[in-house]
Amino acid sequence: MRLILSRKGFDSSAGGCPSPVLPDGSLCVLPIPDDQSRIRYDDVRFGERRLGKLARDLSGGRVRGGDGAHLDPDVLAGAYPRADGWRPVLGQTGAAQGHLRNQGVTTGDLFLFFGVFRHAELWRRRWRFVPGTRPFHALWGWLHIGEVVTVDEMSEQGLPWARYHPHLHGQPDPGNTLYLASEGLKVPGLSQDVPGAGAFTQLDALKVLSDPEGRLPTQWRLPAGFFPGEDRPPLSYHTKADRWRLAAPWCYLQCAARGQEFVLDLAAYPELNPWLASLLRTGHDDRRHP
Repeated sequence: MRLILSRKGFDSSAGGCPSPVLPDGSLCVLPIPDDQSRIRYDDVRFGERRLGKLARDLSGGRVRGGDGAHLDPDVLAGAYPRADGWRPVLGQTGAAQGHLRNQGVTTGDLFLFFGVFRHAELWRRRWRFVPGTRPFHALWGWLHIGEVVTVDEMSEQGLPWARYHPHLHGQPDPGNTLYLASEGLKVPGLSQDVPGAGAFTQLDALKVLSDPEGRLPTQWRLPAGFFPGEDRPPLSYHTKADRWRLAAPWCYLQCAARGQEFVLDLAAYPELNPWLASLLRTGHDDRRHP
């Protein structure tokens, strides 16, 4: 199985700010703006909240509730009205899809989604980022690939439940691809099956990628099992040795500033199975949240 660390959600270039960690510890991912999307921020829910006010307040008005939202990956059933047959789904296109294809990503592989977050609060009836806090990278969801569908090869009758999805309303691209979630996922060291996709809605230390002592979100602290060796290729986009430093039980990585999809062959990294099982166990528990 391949593991894909997939960067998704608001950042300094797409949306203009991080996604918020809400006062109750919820990781509330803001989808990036998309003028061609039929979905509006006011249409998307996180629990009892609509994303329009959060996006408007935190972006300083750059993004508004009536703007188009690129709801992708789409892994929470309650986020948007659904047609019968809906499944969690991720779309990818362009250079990022080319990288996934070149890395051989296919059915049975696992996306872990991460993004930029910062703690937020309601202050005088408006959302703001908590003064003195810093942005950081954290894992917020997953999707285990059950089926891969090329959009341009879909018939008019294919996947009628997916017609809302932004990747069916953008510019034509022969690489435009949908990754549909599997029904479930088995992980070594985890006794129960995990849903094929979901969100880690609650923040904890296990989900934080950024080094707590670092100055920038892209300075990562990972379990030592991620450290590459001569007999196992490193995380894609991170092949230069000077990006990595081992100091067990951690390894430190200067994460690439560009690139959306970072791929690792888990067959060469069996030490990561306990970490992955612990992570997905929290996701299984998080299903009681939005």
